[in-house]
Amino acid sequence: MEELKSALEAHMDQMADLVQKLSSELRSGIKPSIDNFVGFFHAIDWKEPWLMGLTVFHLLLLILTIVSRKHINFQMSLFLLALAGVYLSERLNRVLGDNWRSFASQNYFDPHGVFLSVLWSGPLLIIAIIILINTLFSLCYMIVRWKRAELRHRARQARESNKQD
Repeated sequence: MEELKSALEAHMDQMADLVQKLSSELRSGIKPSIDNFVGFFHAIDWKEPWLMGLTVFHLLLLILTIVSRKHINFQMSLFLLALAGVYLSERLNRVLGDNWRSFASQNYFDPHGVFLSVLWSGPLLIIAIIILINTLFSLCYMIVRWKRAELRHRARQARESNKQD
């Protein structure tokens, strides 16, 4: 019995060590990411007109998505447009990188497209996910309505067949 107890204690100590190491690695792994994000955020001049316009565009698109949530066909069009915007972001990054002097104070458009991915594709993907979730809820609601109608129809048929007998 003592051997079992000591084995369990050794195992618990080992598990506590592993959990402690994992949590310290997670904490140290997240800190550089947060620092990079804060540095990225502060490196951008948010008062540039085209950045304010881009922010307004994304906010209006989000509002349009929320307002049109009951119009599935329109939402599917928005969904496809958002995904097309994400698909074309690489070309857009190249074009904007070549012509940045005409509208920006500094070149934000690196060859890897990080800036455009964060400020263009990221919000479009979030809007696409919102539309997708709304569509799934609408489909679930439609399936429930269809099933209820089917059950009512079967009940009506059963009553009619009972009346005929």
